[in-house]
This record gives sequence, C-alpha cells and structure tokens, in this order.
Amino acid sequence: MSCKLAFRNVGRSIRDYAVYFLTLTFGVCLFYTFNSLGDQSVMKFLAQNDNPNVEGIFLLMGVFSAFVAVVLAGLILYANQFLMKRRKRELGTYFLLGMDSGRVSRLLVLETLLIGLAALISGVALGALASWALDKLTVSMFLATPGEIFSFTLSRPAVGKTTLYFGIIFLLVMAFTGVNVSRSRLIGLIRSNRTNEEVAQRPLALAVALFLLGCVSLGTAYAILLVRGLLRIDLLWFLMLGLGTLGTFLIFRSLSGFLLRLTKGHPGYYKGLNMFVLRQWSGKVHTNCASNTVISILLLLAIGVTACSVGLNDTITSAVGGQSPYDLTVLNYGRNGDYEQADVSALFLAAGVDPQAVFSKVESVTVYYNNETATGFPEAGFYAAISLTAYNSIMEGRSLPSLSPEDIPCPTPDPIVNGPAADGVVVVSDELASRLVPRRQVVNINYRGDAATVDALVRQTLEGAQDFTGGLDIMINYKLDNYYDLMGAKILVLYMGLYLGLVFLLTAAAVLALQQLSQAADNARRYKLLSRLGASETMRRKALIRQVALAFLLPLALGVIHAFVGMKAANEVIQVMGRVDSVHSSLLTAGLLLLIYGGYFLATCFGAWRTVRTGED
Repeated sequence: MSCKLAFRNVGRSIRDYAVYFLTLTFGVCLFYTFNSLGDQSVMKFLAQNDNPNVEGIFLLMGVFSAFVAVVLAGLILYANQFLMKRRKRELGTYFLLGMDSGRVSRLLVLETLLIGLAALISGVALGALASWALDKLTVSMFLATPGEIFSFTLSRPAVGKTTLYFGIIFLLVMAFTGVNVSRSRLIGLIRSNRTNEEVAQRPLALAVALFLLGCVSLGTAYAILLVRGLLRIDLLWFLMLGLGTLGTFLIFRSLSGFLLRLTKGHPGYYKGLNMFVLRQWSGKVHTNCASNTVISILLLLAIGVTACSVGLNDTITSAVGGQSPYDLTVLNYGRNGDYEQADVSALFLAAGVDPQAVFSKVESVTVYYNNETATGFPEAGFYAAISLTAYNSIMEGRSLPSLSPEDIPCPTPDPIVNGPAADGVVVVSDELASRLVPRRQVVNINYRGDAATVDALVRQTLEGAQDFTGGLDIMINYKLDNYYDLMGAKILVLYMGLYLGLVFLLTAAAVLALQQLSQAADNARRYKLLSRLGASETMRRKALIRQVALAFLLPLALGVIHAFVGMKAANEVIQVMGRVDSVHSSLLTAGLLLLIYGGYFLATCFGAWRTVRTGED
C-alpha cells in the first residue's frame, strides 16, 4: 500500500512541481558533466602529450566539485523544504486517516528515494549528452589535432562519484524529512495556509533615506574596487565586500515603501490589476529582501565568472598566434659557442625530411646581440637586434606593416619568432647590424598541408635520424607544443568558469522559482476572489506574470550592475595578457542567462498559473 501511494505521489509531484524535479536533474547533469572530464578525448589527448595543465584541471575540478556539492545540497534541501510546506495539508490528511508519524515518515522517505533515483538516472543521461557536446565544443577550439582520437564514452568514475555525492545528499534530505514529520502537529498541518506580511506604512522619507544609503554603500564599494583593483586583497577588500552586500540589502529593504508610495500617485497604479500586483509584491518584499540580496550576489558571481572566463579564454586564444606565428622554428646557436650559419634545409633533407614536399616556407634570419651604445636601447630589456631588411621581409611574408629607415632603431611592434627572442628585439639599419655581433640564426618554417600530420611526420623523422644537427648547437621549437600548453590553460579557465557560473545561475534561478511557486499557492484564494469580483482570466494571468517578472527582474537588474563593475575591474587584470573580446564574452553570457534564467522564469509562470488555477477550482 505504501509503495503504491508513494509511486502515485511521486508522479503527481513531478507533474505539479516540475521546477523541483528539473533542479535535481540539472544539478546531477552539471555534476556529472564536469566530473567526466577525465574520460573526455581532449583531456586524454592533452595527458598523452604531457600537458602541464591537465593535473591542475583535475585537482581544481575535485576542489570545485566538493564546493558545488555543498551548494547543490543546500539548494536541494531548500527545495525539499518548499515541497514539504506545499504538502502540509496532505500530511495532515494522512494523520486524520489514522496513519502514525512513523508510517508517514517511511512514505516520504520512499518518495524521496524514488524522486532521487529518477533525477539521478535522468540527470546522468542528460549529463552524458552534455559531456559529449562539451567534448565536441572543446575539439572545435583546437586548430590542429588528430581527429581520429575523439570518441564518446560514458565515464564510469563520474557516474560513481555522482551517485555517491547525490546519494549522501538524498540521505540528508530523508533525515530532514523524517525529523520534520516527527515534529509536526496536526493542527499546524491543517492550518498551514500562510498570509502576507502586515505591511507597515513607513514614512516615505525613511524609505528614500535607506535607498540613498544603499546607493552610497554600493558607490563606495564600486569606487574601492575600481581604484584599487580586483587582486589587492586586504582589509579594504573585505570592507568593499561588506559595503556591497549591505548596499544591496538596503536597496531591497527600502523598495517596498519607496516604490509603492511613489507608484500610488501614478495613474497606471489603478489600471487593471496593477494595484493588486504591487501590493502582493510589497507584502513579501521584507521577507524576501535577504534572499534577494543573496540571489543578486549569486547572479553577480554567475555573470562575472562566466563572462570573465570566456573573455580570458578569448585572450588566451589570441595569444596562440602571437606567441607562435610559425609552425616550426629552428634556433642555431653555432658551434662550440661561436656563431656559424647553417643550411637548415639541407640538414632536414639529410635527416629524411624533404623541405620542398612538406614545407611551404623556410625563412632564415640572423639575430644579433644588442649593443646599448650603438642602438640606444638598454641590453637588459632588449637583448637582441635584427636588421631592417630581415624584419621587413618577415613582416611582408606575414602581411604585416613594415618599417621605414626613419623609424629605426626601434623595438619590434610584433613578435619575430617562436623562441626566446620573441620579445625585446630592436630593429636596426643593415649597416648597423653588420657592426653588431651575431647571436644566433633563427629559421622560421611553415608546413605545407595539415599541420598536425606534417608535425607528426617531422618529429618521427627527426627522432629516427642519427645526427640532424651536424655538430651544431640547435634547438627546435614546435608551434603545436606551445599551442597545446596554451590550450590546456584555455580549457582550465573555460571549464572552471562555466562550471561555477552555471551552478550559481542554476541556484539563483531555482531559489527564485521555488519562492514564486510557493507564493502562487498562497495567493490562489486571492486570485479566486478576483475571479468572483469579475476579473477575467486574461487579467489574472497577466497579473501573475507581472508579479513573477518583478521577482525575477529586480535581483537580476542589481546583479547585472554589480557584474558590470566587477567585469570592468577583472578586464584590467585580463588585459595584462592581451586583448579582451568583451562583445563575445558578453553575448555568450547573455545567451546562457537567457537560456537558464529565462527558462526558469517561463517554467515558473506556467507552474504558478497552474497552481493558481488549481486553487481556484
């Protein structure tokens, strides 16, 4: 009997409280997706190439997963409390029918187990698809990688870890459920309908004063952040956090008396059901001001972390071409410490690599020691020099601006080679270069055809050659080595940012959705009264949508303002590495925000209207 009742209740709960079940499913999905990175083909490929970032990715993923598990546990416990409050009258009915608290507890534990299993199975299935999509997204970020290594696999370790963590979470939910049932009293369960707060008519001056004090607190926090920067962590940094949180709280605290009193004098206040909507919203704003503060901060973290990770990811991508403009660079340091120019093409041909067949470009450049007396630039900062003719030849081959004799001597505005002389090189006249001491020969090479295939061929051939150097001190720098190192850092930044950003966004949206569904159930009688007073279904539906929109948009507006200021400070840090593509990062963040936050808003509107309609019936 208990099993049959539990199955029926679970089916009804999933149908009526879809937001709760979707939150569980999405939580499992995210947790599995980012814990299955070790079995993704890209990560395996980077590990096989001894990428130094792989170990860091797995280490940080373990730390972040523990943090995310705590966040999701709090969210699931909060959602379960919401579900329990909505079912108080049902539980009271069970007690009236003669069921003791032990049997009711067992029934709820069984329901929690069934919902947990359903969410775990559906979440892992959805996570497997998301993991596959993330793997393909990562593959698309690589410019040259053997395509045959990529395949989709179900990560058993991730399934086990997800099952373990969420099993513990659901055990906690079961324990809390049992405790709540044992402490419940019949009279409290039957009379569980909640009412709005009593809205005290506070003076408008006090509400405006609180609002202005909140604005001043936020302005001070913003000024500290923008003037001192994001990474200078000291007492003022913590003061900035405190002022920002206090300012956010005061703004939400003052809104009920501030907006309600102002809108009363506007003709639109009495249009349609606007007066009802504002009174309903104002009646809960004091209770929700603390949660709205937390939600705004969560949205700040979600937007800021996601946008900054994408922006830093784009910056790292742009650095790939700048640091490694050529597929292969050969650095010839001479013989026994003395400079000696070599025919590198002949060395490759002798080793078994045909330059004509596999190289599209072979460009030899002589780099000189910088003489501060001759060039006027200190050797400490500019330790190498290059002739004007050689520099312009390189720039012409790369379709970049050249220099005129009137511009020199001057530092190079663009990296020259892959190796250590990429920065700090002075361009001098050909006549001056002839008087400088040669430092090394740099041979820049571009591949013909698929870069990964040719690179593998060159490596394999040189490893099998007996003596490629011919007795010279030669170092070979492969672009793909630098590229994969940067890609490891790129993946680390992108994955961590998306992981935390999506979790924060999911948490904020889910908390708001559950609050509004709970309030919709409480307000069902009021909407029924509106129907009796002659309000049409269209008017009531619009009123409910406006009420939900107010709850979603106000924390979002403040969260976006926080994120804008925070990202401006973060971009100053990111710009140290290179250009920041703010447009791309903002568009991608806005897309994720629209998908998840907007999706929860729509789901909340549908669920709240269904709850109201059920209450009216």
